[in-house]
Amino acid sequence: MAALDPIDRNILRLLRLNARMSNAKLAAEVGLSPSACLRRIKILEKTGVIRGYTALVDSSTGEASIAVIINITLDRQTEDYLDKFEAAVRKHPEIRECYLMTGGSDYMLRVDVENAGEFERIHKEILAKLPGVSRIHSSFSIRSVLGQKRNFSR
Repeated sequence: MAALDPIDRNILRLLRLNARMSNAKLAAEVGLSPSACLRRIKILEKTGVIRGYTALVDSSTGEASIAVIINITLDRQTEDYLDKFEAAVRKHPEIRECYLMTGGSDYMLRVDVENAGEFERIHKEILAKLPGVSRIHSSFSIRSVLGQKRNFSR
């Protein structure tokens, strides 16, 4: 795909703030006709720039509300080790995010759990069995600073 132009970047910025914004309102905000705006969104989706849409759930609803940040160090950083690790991570929907990192660890993962017991299960059944792992360091979040009390009804 060609580089994103300022209109595409503006569309993405607005959708990040409110993915439920009507196409008519989005088009007006970015200075396009509704049909031209929708065409751009479809292209952004088709090319994978927009990979999907999601709902942010209030943690007070009783859903899994503890984010656990996990730093993983591999035995080796060869392409084969990285590929095997990443392929294994993709098989586990419990792992919500995975980033290849610079610095002290090779990967940073995020899982959401209801309690320490659920994390213990994920640690034993998934994390400890990922290929090439030599070290796992986990930190439990206290609360989300940015995810609370945000108004998405603009």
